[in-house]
Amino acid sequence: MTISYTPESRRELLETFTNEFPHRDYEIEIICPEFTSVCPKTGQPDFGELTFNYIAAEKCVELKSLKNYLQSFRNDGIFYENVSNSILDDLVAVLDPTWIQLTAKFSARGGISTNVIVEWAQDEEL
Repeated sequence: MTISYTPESRRELLETFTNEFPHRDYEIEIICPEFTSVCPKTGQPDFGELTFNYIAAEKCVELKSLKNYLQSFRNDGIFYENVSNSILDDLVAVLDPTWIQLTAKFSARGGISTNVIVEWAQDEEL
């Protein structure tokens, strides 16, 4: 059974918890080595490693919900650039961090590897 997500329903998968040290800027790094989606041109699976680095403000992302959120892309036909920016936008909307960066390193296909690095800081607009 395939579940179809809208951008709003996918974002609802992300849960947070209170950052008990909002007065301190500390960096959180989360590495997700098993991200998968589908190439919208070929229908072939795409594999990547996602690394999130962020400075929390009031909230931190709950890891199991992040895992479920990332797994929701499994059957989506979406370009690397689009999925990377969509994930960053969702995390910014849910966390409202001080700063966040996503480095998405996608596995080689046809002899070409792609890395997409997207970043957002508190003074930027979504």
